[in-house]
Amino acid sequence: MDSQAPLCPLAFACFIFLCSSFWAANGMYARVGAAAADGDSRRMRLHTDGSRGDAHAWPGYLYTRAVGRCTPQFWSSGAEPWPNIVPQEAAVAKVFGSRSMERYGPRLTLLEATMRTDDIGGSAFVKLVKQGSAALLNAYTRRGFPFDSWEVKALLLEALVSEEAAVVQAERFEQANESCV
Repeated sequence: MDSQAPLCPLAFACFIFLCSSFWAANGMYARVGAAAADGDSRRMRLHTDGSRGDAHAWPGYLYTRAVGRCTPQFWSSGAEPWPNIVPQEAAVAKVFGSRSMERYGPRLTLLEATMRTDDIGGSAFVKLVKQGSAALLNAYTRRGFPFDSWEVKALLLEALVSEEAAVVQAERFEQANESCV
């Protein structure tokens, strides 16, 4: 009888560990399944790795960059609904004006602009459209955001004149997006 006494706590601990692992995994996949069942099939599903597709797909890696409530990564994650005035499928050229079409083309959408990952070490204009798109969304949805929507649009267009202006304005947008609450 004494030989079974040490096994009892060990067996109990293993049982608890296995059950908690099962429930954690079940909850994790149940949340993903619940996202697919919300009935909004028109909305594009995005994963943390930037891939698109069904909600049952599991991402291969996670972002390591900061994802605050107002950053481009937050808006591209689908964690919060976009304002109706600027849907995800809206073209950057239509939202910001025809001058932006010369730089970004007619097909780049706001969602694609916030999802871009080539802004680090890349063109200043890429960072400008990424941060500017997030700033526009924040201007529409966040009280107390330092820019109004018309200001974001005007400042982005003004910054298209040179790479130096784009760098400065992208930094201003980035600071506003990261400090927003």
